[in-house]
Order: sequence, then structure tokens, then C-alpha cells
Amino acid sequence: MADIDLTPSAAARVAAIAAKQGKPAILRLAVEGGGCSGFQYRFGLAEGVEVDDLSVERDGVTLVVDDVSLDLVRGSAVDFVSDLGGAAFKVTNPNATAGCGCGTSFSV
Repeated sequence: MADIDLTPSAAARVAAIAAKQGKPAILRLAVEGGGCSGFQYRFGLAEGVEVDDLSVERDGVTLVVDDVSLDLVRGSAVDFVSDLGGAAFKVTNPNATAGCGCGTSFSV
């Protein structure tokens, strides 16, 4: 199993956002304390890859995760989904024992 995966849908969305903003196609996933279930995901475009980052690439897009956050999301997949509730990045995290209804926070 890969440490983390970026789906084709998520890669395409990151590429589109990065091109529109004139930034590198690098998506950073970080985990922070807080949220209704204990931890929450934070996404943002990154300028580059840091020394302690794990990085994976798909279709010319790089997903980076710092080593502390990686412990909480190892084995996860980052996807981009669009449904009646809206469009958003979604993390399918096998380490999460509970989550909130909106999918932005979790506990382990």
C-alpha cells in the first residue's frame, strides 16, 4: 500500500487551480488539531516541497504531506468530489475511527 495517493480527479482539479493562480501544481495536505472530531484536514497550494515532506505525483501534480501529518493519514487517498452538497477535496483515511458529517475532521 502506498503511503498516500492522489486520485486523477484531485490531480486535475489541483492542476486547474494552480494554472488559474499561476502557481506550481503542488497540493499540501496537513493535519491540525481541532474540528468537531479532534483533527482536521487543511489543503493549500504549496510553493515547493520541504525537506521533511513525503511527495507523490500524478499527472504532473504533486501532493506533499509533512512527516507529522503523514502518521495520521498514511494509507489515505485524496480525491476531488462533486455532488449535490458541493465540490471539495475529500480524504479517504483508513486510520480514522470516527469522522464528522462534513468530512473535514476525524479522530484516530
